[in-house]
Amino acid sequence: MRTDRKNNELRKIAFTKDFTKNALGSVLVEFGDTKVITTASIEEGKPKWMEKDDPRGWLTAEYSLLPSSTNVRCQRERTKISGRTQEIQRLIGRSLRACVDLEKMPDITITIDADVIQADGGTRTASICGGFLALKIAVEKLLKEGKLKENPIIEPVAAISAGIVDNEIRLDLNYEEDSHARVDSNVVLTKSGKIIEFQTTAEGEPYDYNQMLEIFAVAKNGIEKIIEMYNVI
Repeated sequence: MRTDRKNNELRKIAFTKDFTKNALGSVLVEFGDTKVITTASIEEGKPKWMEKDDPRGWLTAEYSLLPSSTNVRCQRERTKISGRTQEIQRLIGRSLRACVDLEKMPDITITIDADVIQADGGTRTASICGGFLALKIAVEKLLKEGKLKENPIIEPVAAISAGIVDNEIRLDLNYEEDSHARVDSNVVLTKSGKIIEFQTTAEGEPYDYNQMLEIFAVAKNGIEKIIEMYNVI
């Protein structure tokens, strides 16, 4: 059984606004011992693959683990990124695009960078939460400067991990729990409860339908608490 918290409890979470000075929006997000610097940078124009008459802007994401973020030094991905990194940054990008109206940010590209400085499980979900807040800060500044006419953010989005460890359904897994989980899940929801991502994988023995529902319910409750914390930013 867990000794530091109840199975349905989150780790200690903290958001530090304006953690860096050069990005338009930046947040240090901490989920227990997982720490991620998330930033939002703005460029005029849109990707070359978009049609010229497409009224939308674009939002994308990049993710990286710094070499000393893990207990064994990981290599920098200088020329070719790994499949895991591609998967995570695509998840961050599509999660944040789901909460914005791209037509309200024409000819603007927003890049969310998530750099993990310390990893102890849940880096992708922490990156989504911090990425949303960095985006929110950047959008508020663009509105104030008159570079955006309307707020493109539809509603907040947040993410959390959950899983089955030692036959217990647990919320917000740290690395030790994640590495021993029989079932591992990442859930991304909007404030209104709409599902962006509900990825649940059996690492060993299959799980049943009722367990899937319980995992989702526990994750949804955790996400609602995280979104309440956004009010401090």
